[in-house]
Amino acid sequence: MMDLTRRAALGALALAASFGLAGPAAAQTTLKWAHVYEASEPYHKWALWAGEEFKKRTNGKYAVEVFPASSLGKESDINEGLSLGTVDIIYTGQLFAGRAYGPLAIGGAPYMFRDFAHWKAFRNSDLFKELGEGYKKRTGHDVVTLTYYGERHVTANKDITKPEDMKGLKIRVPDAPLYTMFPRAVGANPTPIAFAEVYLALSQGVADAQENPLPTIQAKKFYEVQKNIILTGHITDALLTIVSSGTMQRLNDEERQTLVAILKEAADKCTDDIVKAEKELVGWFKEQGKNVVEVDRTPFREATVKLHNGPDATWDKATYDKLQGLAASN
Repeated sequence: MMDLTRRAALGALALAASFGLAGPAAAQTTLKWAHVYEASEPYHKWALWAGEEFKKRTNGKYAVEVFPASSLGKESDINEGLSLGTVDIIYTGQLFAGRAYGPLAIGGAPYMFRDFAHWKAFRNSDLFKELGEGYKKRTGHDVVTLTYYGERHVTANKDITKPEDMKGLKIRVPDAPLYTMFPRAVGANPTPIAFAEVYLALSQGVADAQENPLPTIQAKKFYEVQKNIILTGHITDALLTIVSSGTMQRLNDEERQTLVAILKEAADKCTDDIVKAEKELVGWFKEQGKNVVEVDRTPFREATVKLHNGPDATWDKATYDKLQGLAASN
């Protein structure tokens, strides 16, 4: 009798499992979040936090596994992965997402923003929402939020104080066309190299220089093979958080709202961390013996702004004028 009862109980458990009723562990779905940044960086830290929050707020129904440092491929690969179903969530640069929907790249163009307050106004604007909707119509994927990446600055072993000093400089840029706008404007030679290969390229002389925000220069240790950090601030950059269409469709309304709220909260917390790090790192780099150069940005800006609505633009003049007309956000 005991054996029959035990068998009946096991059969009931198996039946429950087949309907997803056997408890959280059996029903749990793992989402993959991919990015190209180091595990030591705030982007990864807050992605991990978001994953834990989503797991908690869905009572363990979902887990999120975060893959840093290009472990699921370079940036173009993880963008493709959204459509292939190999990733569920990504951080990506606006210029990479702009390959699918050109106007979305406008926020990643050089000297597009007057300052951080102007960038923040864009992030909170109807214009940013409209651009996200345009991307969704083209790809099906959801642009959820924007995380501050920092002002991009040039590092080099050559002394640079004015645009003319960059003439002929072989500078590494990400493999997205608009990243070449600033180097070309100042006469440099833009050299696209995958993010994971930059340190080696600099140490071997494949590239003479590179450009990234201060937190990234620190995390990727580019300062170890570059003498000068030139504070050009040529791009006020940011990362899009994008969720694939397939993933959003699998979630119910409440789960979608929960995920979006968590991702936006993570973006806010990470933005605060990056702002704080930028303020502290100038002094830190000087302590490491680096030559941190405060240049007059005006001639760099003037050389670049004239290209904003030229043949490289992937946005129309109306979109550009809307962005430029945004008032600074508090």
